[in-house]
Amino acid sequence: MQFSGKSVIITGAGKGIGRACAQLMAARGADVIALSRTKSDLDSLRDEIGGRSIAVDLADPNATRVAMAEAGTADFLINSAGTNVLESSFDMTDTGYEKVMGINLRAALITCQAFGRARVAAGGGGAIVNITSIAGHRGFTEHLCYAASKAGLEGATRVLAKEFGPHSIRVNAVAPTITLTELAVAAWSDPTKSEPMMVRHPLGRFAEVDDVAKTIAMLLSPDTAMVTGAVVNVDGGFLAV
Repeated sequence: MQFSGKSVIITGAGKGIGRACAQLMAARGADVIALSRTKSDLDSLRDEIGGRSIAVDLADPNATRVAMAEAGTADFLINSAGTNVLESSFDMTDTGYEKVMGINLRAALITCQAFGRARVAAGGGGAIVNITSIAGHRGFTEHLCYAASKAGLEGATRVLAKEFGPHSIRVNAVAPTITLTELAVAAWSDPTKSEPMMVRHPLGRFAEVDDVAKTIAMLLSPDTAMVTGAVVNVDGGFLAV
């Protein structure tokens, strides 16, 4: 799957899955427009793969709209930006709610809206992939707002697919299991914590960032031209058992 002559906007491109997507899409020929909050991450990514970068705090809806206007019209959009605040259902705070829902859900809706408007003005076509989570399908303690944001994004993905479809814009999502970013490696290095989760994965491992990035590239490619409104689980079979 090659993307020569195509362009892609990637949120959360500085780290983790978003950075892996940027690296993969650039390696396959796409021009990358990277959005992230941390300028140093964007600088190092640009040194590595070229492309354009826009530093933006996606928790700010107005700043998100300005960044998307600066990004301009692209062929693809990958919504990878995300965050979590670990709070129990009893201890949920307004601050935690606003941070998680603002970045995980509201920012994604804004970027999808801006991308869709630009694509329609350009004559239609294009594709979006939103990154959700198995947490939107199963109950994990201290993930109340996170689960709500990811389940909400999956619902929004289906609405977007229905409304954008007549303009030949496809919208899908991927729902990864635990994905071994640098932070996740540290968080799940303790076998007493990781083993109870690992045994629920028939493939016997957690996901690597490239597992998710390659699935996203597949969903953006013409090989999946009839796939829209779908949520693809990148979970090693976790949700099947």
